[in-house]
Amino acid sequence: MAVPFRRVSKMKKRMRRSHLALSVPGMITCPNCGELTLAHRVCSNCGFYKGKQVVTSKASSDEE
Repeated sequence: MAVPFRRVSKMKKRMRRSHLALSVPGMITCPNCGELTLAHRVCSNCGFYKGKQVVTSKASSDEE
């Protein structure tokens, strides 16, 4: 069975794992309601995308 000849140092271990870090998703503020949403997605709060009403949401139907 293969066994490492020397112990792997903390620096070498961390360098190997450097690309495994989590990244923050691209969040933008909705120009219509100001809610934080993922980029290139319909706003889950108001249902607008690129300035147009795409989906009728519960929040907008409750206001009426």
